[in-house]
Amino acid sequence: MNNTSKSQRTMDIVQGGLAKRYQKEKRFKLYGLSAIFFSLLCLSLLFISIFSNGYTAFQQTFIEMEIAIDPEFIDKGNFAGSDYQGIIKASLRKEFPDVTGRKAKKRLYHLVSSGASYQLQDFVRDNFDKIGQTIRLWVPADDDVDMFIKGHIGRKGPEEDRRLKDDQISWIDSLVEQGRIKKKFNTTFFTAGDSREPELAGIWGAATGSFFTLLVTLALSFPMGVAAAVYLEEFAPTNRWTDLIEVNINNLAAVPSIVFGLLGLAVFLNFAGLPRSAPLVGGFVLTLMTLPTIIIASRASLKSVPPSIREAALGVGASKTQMVTHHVLPLAMPGMLTGTIIGMAQALGETAPLLMIGMVAFIVDIPGGFTDPSTVLPVQIYLWADSPERAFLERTSAAIMVLLVFLISMNAVAVILRKKFERRW
Repeated sequence: MNNTSKSQRTMDIVQGGLAKRYQKEKRFKLYGLSAIFFSLLCLSLLFISIFSNGYTAFQQTFIEMEIAIDPEFIDKGNFAGSDYQGIIKASLRKEFPDVTGRKAKKRLYHLVSSGASYQLQDFVRDNFDKIGQTIRLWVPADDDVDMFIKGHIGRKGPEEDRRLKDDQISWIDSLVEQGRIKKKFNTTFFTAGDSREPELAGIWGAATGSFFTLLVTLALSFPMGVAAAVYLEEFAPTNRWTDLIEVNINNLAAVPSIVFGLLGLAVFLNFAGLPRSAPLVGGFVLTLMTLPTIIIASRASLKSVPPSIREAALGVGASKTQMVTHHVLPLAMPGMLTGTIIGMAQALGETAPLLMIGMVAFIVDIPGGFTDPSTVLPVQIYLWADSPERAFLERTSAAIMVLLVFLISMNAVAVILRKKFERRW
């Protein structure tokens, strides 16, 4: 009887302990699901905020102008030196003849972008026979007009507190009623370089700089990283020196990126005398930053190859070099490529090291080579975010969206490569 009661008490204790463990397990799962949900919620809020601020940048407001190309303003011997801005201003005065006074005319001229004169110049150069005629041309509106049409600038409130005055709003309303203001797809955002005027600013110059910089980074970091990983994993003897190298590689992977920028400033610019703000130097700096990531990923990929592959190759008479190059390296290459793509995606989003080597400069021209002055997409976003105009906030968010698309695409390619070529042993 006593044994039965003792057994019953023991079972009750065991059942009670199991019940407590199951409750803890449920709470742990709940904590994990809550953390995942909270992370997804924050990520969704971030994406929604970026999209809501930036999607309107993919459209630009244009004004249809009736322009009389007066031969008096055209210098046929020097088209670039002709007074196209004067033609635009004369057309605006003709459109609104009641506008008088210097300040009122100045506000009238601000309805259209300063880029309208360059657009007219291109038209005249391509249509020489139109000189002396009156044409209709869609020209970009000023950034304040663009923000007004998109609803980011209101018409309520005291006039002195608004960027657009009452007379400017009345002129815009008149043009809207005539159907001469329209929003079109903003090709300038994707085809132009940086500009002081938001309506003329684009990301093509920064995207080209990023392309050249990443090309240098890939050309240097991939072969060097793979070679270092193969040597350390397959050929290097186990001693204090290799242990020291491994520790330093792991430590370099955790070094703040701005330290690599300081190193590039000291070595590549001050000591080697390489051109400042060039993709070549940016590629060198990002190579130093991504090498530890590629080496670590490549070594992990080499370790995943079973020892039986090596033993079989050596057993049929292959040398160690042949064993590595013909058998181990091809099997480890998908993992190496995955690590390389992740490292390149990290390099694409870096800003701090490139600021230290001068890639924060205001660059208008599209870079044509590895030594031309340029900037990159993250730095372009940094520059626009520091601008006070509301239109630059819109373009900042749009550029972030483009950068996120590139980053997500690169990570998706890494996942696809891993899934397609991954082997389970």
